[in-house]
Amino acid sequence: MKTVLAALFCVMMFAACKKETAQVQITPISDYAPLKAGKYITYFIDSLVYVNFGATEAHRFYEVRYATADSFTDILGRKAFRIVRSIRNLPNGTFTPDNTFVSVNTGNTFEFTENNLRFLKLVQPIRNDFAWKGNSAIDVTSLGTELQYLFDWNYTYTNVGEAKRIGNFNFNNTLTVNQRDDSLNLPIVFPGPGVSNPTSIASKDYSQEIYAKGIGLVYKKFQHFEYQLAFGGFIGYGVTLTVVDYN
Repeated sequence: MKTVLAALFCVMMFAACKKETAQVQITPISDYAPLKAGKYITYFIDSLVYVNFGATEAHRFYEVRYATADSFTDILGRKAFRIVRSIRNLPNGTFTPDNTFVSVNTGNTFEFTENNLRFLKLVQPIRNDFAWKGNSAIDVTSLGTELQYLFDWNYTYTNVGEAKRIGNFNFNNTLTVNQRDDSLNLPIVFPGPGVSNPTSIASKDYSQEIYAKGIGLVYKKFQHFEYQLAFGGFIGYGVTLTVVDYN
């Protein structure tokens, strides 16, 4: 009888462990950020700039292609991939390389380094509402740095696994990373006839990225500006990337 009870107990424990294991399945970062030499994604890019000494908002349009060129071992001994960006004018320009970036999948993080700034784009676990400090590897607190607006960004997963249409593509499985949505004194009240109290200072920081399973980044919207009435306008920039081609 004791032998039967012991065997029954073992079976129940095995079933419980199996059920618990099934509930804690981890989605690999590589599902949403595949790194492989020869892979590319092309985006339509809407670039926002401020001209006329910051008084006027202007939009310029291009296509950019991010191509994974090759892998190498970085200074930390990790396998890293070199990403070459090429850009072309529309409608019939030729793609010309203009910058190189580095990507690393550590298993727990997906890191993207551009202009010596290392961003933690994705981290484990991939699930809704999980948050992390995506800019924590960047020194943004040094006196006089122009990167202070990047301080303490709280990246958060939303809509994990959601089907979404981006540009001309329907993706069955995506995730959204909300990186920043912060503003001061918006909307701006501009000086003019009858305006007694125009806005003296204002700012906005917004950043969101969407990744598609098996493909990578398919959408990005970023905007950073500061407005000062005393200087007559805006400083900053913005960019929106929408996927138009990939392999």
